[in-house]
Amino acid sequence: MNSKTINILYWIITGLFCAAMLLDAIGGLMRSEEGKVALAHLGYPEYLMSIVGIAKVLGVLAILQTKFNVIKEWAYAGFTINFIGAALSHFFTGDTMGMFFMPLIVLAFMFVSYYLWKKKQAQA
Repeated sequence: MNSKTINILYWIITGLFCAAMLLDAIGGLMRSEEGKVALAHLGYPEYLMSIVGIAKVLGVLAILQTKFNVIKEWAYAGFTINFIGAALSHFFTGDTMGMFFMPLIVLAFMFVSYYLWKKKQAQA
């Protein structure tokens, strides 16, 4: 792939990922009823919605910025920990395999963004 194609793909995938994370963050910060029920089912306190919501907003900002690569790396790492933790939480509470795999599917989507970012950096 040439650098223009990689750049376009990177911004499309990253934009979609960040939009999804931002919507999820807003739901958490607004303490949506669905989120409250899900967290209670997993055994987590309701205030975790605010903590994770703020972290997701900051993570989205870190991924979208183009100046500080170390901050971007940490944001990708933070999202990775979040998705693995979510998948394992569903697994350990006995949820369906679909609930277990959903965070891992989003994680794979995020890894595509990360891979394209690294590819883009290598070509610069």
